[in-house]
Amino acid sequence: MRYLIALLALAGVVVSTLALRIHYDTGTEPCSINEKWDCGIVNHSPFAEIAHIPVAAIGIAGYLALAALALARRRVLLAVAAIVGLGFALYLSHIEKSILQVWCLYCVISQGIIALVTLLSLVWLAVGKKSAPKLA
Repeated sequence: MRYLIALLALAGVVVSTLALRIHYDTGTEPCSINEKWDCGIVNHSPFAEIAHIPVAAIGIAGYLALAALALARRRVLLAVAAIVGLGFALYLSHIEKSILQVWCLYCVISQGIIALVTLLSLVWLAVGKKSAPKLA
């Protein structure tokens, strides 16, 4: 399970890297599909940075941390970090839906990835708790 989680986290790094590239790009974006789907609008908005750090860069760091925690078999920390990441992603999705009213394809893919990582980390944690030896 840890390898699957790490692989998904690396996919998250790729998606976040693509979003980061758009953050710094000034040309027409490949994911500018229509007025409701435009990564450029989302990644150039005031919500695309926190303390001058691009949200996509935070995503890269977060996904790398998730991969490292999975590979190190740190189930509890992985589950906690994944839940925090999912909460942050849900907050960003709220901004896209309610404030910007534009969706970023890369952000939606990242949302799916962090949801899967969270689900798998919780399952892995539960399975680990079940199989842990009981002390008498």
